[in-house]
Amino acid sequence: QVQLVESGGGLVQAGDSLRVSCTVSGGTFSTYTMAWFRQAPGKERDFVAAIKRGVGFPYYQNSVKGRFTISRDNAKNTVYLQMNSLKPEDTAVYYCAARDSNYYSAGPNDYDYWGQGTQVTVSS
Repeated sequence: QVQLVESGGGLVQAGDSLRVSCTVSGGTFSTYTMAWFRQAPGKERDFVAAIKRGVGFPYYQNSVKGRFTISRDNAKNTVYLQMNSLKPEDTAVYYCAARDSNYYSAGPNDYDYWGQGTQVTVSS
C-alpha cells in the first residue's frame, strides 16, 4: 500500500519562506513522477509543480515560477517544495501526489496516490 505523508506546513507572513516535504512509503519512489497541488477554501485543486522521475526535470504553474522550487531525494523517498516570497494568495492546503509514469500532468485525476495535505497560511 502506497502512502504519502506531507509535513512542514504552517503560518507565515507575506515575504517569508517555507518548505513542505512529502515522504512516500510502500512503493517504488524512484519510478514516480511527483507533484504538488493546492486547494484553497471553495476552490478547485490546482497544479503547483511536478518533477519527473530519473533526472527530475521540473514543471511549474506560472504563478509560482521563480518563487517555488520542487526537488526530490530518491534515497530518502522524499519530494520537497521550497516556497519563497510567499503571498497571501498562496494560502491553501498543499497536497503531494504520485504518478507511476515518466510524464507529468497538471490534472489531478491523472495521479494515482495522494497525501492527506498540509495547511499553508500566509498572512498579509
